[in-house]
Amino acid sequence: MTSEPRSGRPRASSREVLSEAACELFLEQGYDATSVSDITRRAGVSRSSFFNYFSAKSDVLWSGFDARVDAAVADLRDGGTPSRVLAAIGDGLAPDALALAIVNADAMGIAVELDRDRAIRQFRLQRETAARLVRDGAAPLIAQVRAGALSAAVLAAVWAWADHTAGRSLTETLSEALAAA
Repeated sequence: MTSEPRSGRPRASSREVLSEAACELFLEQGYDATSVSDITRRAGVSRSSFFNYFSAKSDVLWSGFDARVDAAVADLRDGGTPSRVLAAIGDGLAPDALALAIVNADAMGIAVELDRDRAIRQFRLQRETAARLVRDGAAPLIAQVRAGALSAAVLAAVWAWADHTAGRSLTETLSEALAAA
């Protein structure tokens, strides 16, 4: 049995290539005017390749952050301390498509989409954080309020960090936001 080399882009680079192509197109023609086909054509990959990495066009922007949220949710379910788990979301996260979209939301025509997607992720963090706090003995109302503040702090920190990527790390910004919550 002979092993033939795989054709196409290496798996490790395709996600980044797709993200870069998408951001370029969002800046050039706007988010709504950019189709998945436009992105795959620009990236030089098939449409099916796109869906190997992303389930929707908006996922191109959120995939790096979503991986961090998935890890945080798993840690919260495993008994992690909410403040420590939420702070870890920022560890090593470099500016990516999401940061670019936040800074260029108006030019990309994506401000409303970002707000909607931000709320979805914030609520997911709130729900999981509140559940952790209740398991740790907090009253449900107190858990919901505290979890709401903490999850809002995470997303506020991401937005503040994206606006000032040259200044402070996300870890520093996130620590300050979580302390304020």
